[in-house]
Amino acid sequence: MVPTIVLVHGAFADSSGFNAVSRRLLDAGHRVVAAANPLRGLASDAAAVRALLDSIEGPIVLVGHSYGGSVITGAAAGHERVRALVYLGAFIPDAGESASDLSGKFPGSTVGDSLRPVPLPDGQVDLYFDPAVFPARFGGDVPEAEAALLAVAQRPASGAALGEPAAGAPAWRSIPSYVLISGADQVIPPEAQHFMATRAEATVEVVEGASHLLFVSQPDTTAAFIERAVRETA
Repeated sequence: MVPTIVLVHGAFADSSGFNAVSRRLLDAGHRVVAAANPLRGLASDAAAVRALLDSIEGPIVLVGHSYGGSVITGAAAGHERVRALVYLGAFIPDAGESASDLSGKFPGSTVGDSLRPVPLPDGQVDLYFDPAVFPARFGGDVPEAEAALLAVAQRPASGAALGEPAAGAPAWRSIPSYVLISGADQVIPPEAQHFMATRAEATVEVVEGASHLLFVSQPDTTAAFIERAVRETA
């Protein structure tokens, strides 16, 4: 059976960001689902994506961008039908590590002073990426007008989600992993991405000059990389 490619967006984004990649994959004959990542908490987000995986028949190639990488790492753990994990400028946490930990592990991230908190009635905090710096820091190689629209449409992540450590054995220890590194990323430093990819013994490709939104700015390269994972793990 042809695998289903499940795309999981990260923080400060939504599934529509995958439109260009999804169109290329659909045109090539692939089955594609772009998941709605709740962005509320790492364990609960992973459980929501896993429920979606359980509803899909046949093999799955699971793709995550940014914080979505943390989510797929938990969602795929022990899932016998996930054939490959594809990380796009993403976090690849080990047990006990959070997105916040990993973004600060190496110098170069601009996240710390780019976030704008919105206190919620329940005492939690939603975090938005400041629209004033979103185009330059989040999507530096995306046309500025398009990046500005993405900034407007962004969905916030809870502070709890970004600070919650991963639990249990990560899926990349048992499932083949593919990492597309964004070479000019100002959110997850390339050095951090290389560190995580090496630790996961992943198949790696570097997109030189690509921003954190490499799947938006480089849809052909991104789709081809996902197709490689599909092909090599069939």
